[in-house]
Amino acid sequence: MPTLSKLEEITDLRSIWPNEATNFTPWLYEEENMTLLSDAVGIDINVEEKESSVGDFSVDIYATENGTNKKVIIENQLEDTNHDHLGKLITYASGKSANYIIWIVKHARDEHKAAIEWLNNHTDDEIGFFLCEIKLYKIGDSNPAVKFEVVEKPNDWSKAIRHNENNNETQQLRFGYWTALADYYTSIPKYSQHFKRHKATNDHWYNFPIGSSKCHLSVDQIQKRNELVLELYISDDKPLFHALYSHKEEIDALCGPLDWRELPDKKASRIMLIKPDVDFANRSDWNNQFEFIMENLLNMRNAFKKYI
Repeated sequence: MPTLSKLEEITDLRSIWPNEATNFTPWLYEEENMTLLSDAVGIDINVEEKESSVGDFSVDIYATENGTNKKVIIENQLEDTNHDHLGKLITYASGKSANYIIWIVKHARDEHKAAIEWLNNHTDDEIGFFLCEIKLYKIGDSNPAVKFEVVEKPNDWSKAIRHNENNNETQQLRFGYWTALADYYTSIPKYSQHFKRHKATNDHWYNFPIGSSKCHLSVDQIQKRNELVLELYISDDKPLFHALYSHKEEIDALCGPLDWRELPDKKASRIMLIKPDVDFANRSDWNNQFEFIMENLLNMRNAFKKYI
């Protein structure tokens, strides 16, 4: 029989991070550690600034969501939740016009769990509060391992349903299409390991981050032309477009011939793959459309990431 070790929790977080501001926040700011938090909350977080100014105060970490540029604030507390930090969190969220508010704590008290749940139930679908407990574990004399446990998060489903009831028929179709697309790619490991699930909307586009704030992948429904458009959307960086264009042969070889549009008179540039004659209303064909989307997005991701 193999010899098994015992998993032990390290309850004294300050034995690893003595100080929130000088030890824990700089640790979390590192990319590999922020990835742990991103995976836990389901948001692809791109850190922007530590100790970011909010009037006379500062929030521990200010960030954005890759692919959407939605604003994220993160407040750290290596102790039990308290009213003081809850008040700070709301103040910082207001000052930064944050979309996602993440409160990281040692232990979440019941009254603060209830407060975060209430906030999620009484804000619109553009705002989401996360309450996360940070845990440390070790096996024998091993180095400590970190785990973020989400104890409260937005009830996106109920918010989305309320929002969807007010949409017109076209908007409802888009919402249903993106929801089904997310169900599809998160159920298939070769896609889900590269593309995290995010909320469906009634917009005609659905974005995927690619690891850079300068650009993202996007799927567009062009219903008036029955076109499905996959693209790398470069928001405002002509040098990046030109750098990628210098590798056009290699990229096209991996993705098929793409439509390269610098759009010199506009800020954005687009590199596109267009599928014509798509019937978005034909739900029986959705899985075929989703397979086309995800297979080609994966090819585009792999091709572009080499040069971004």
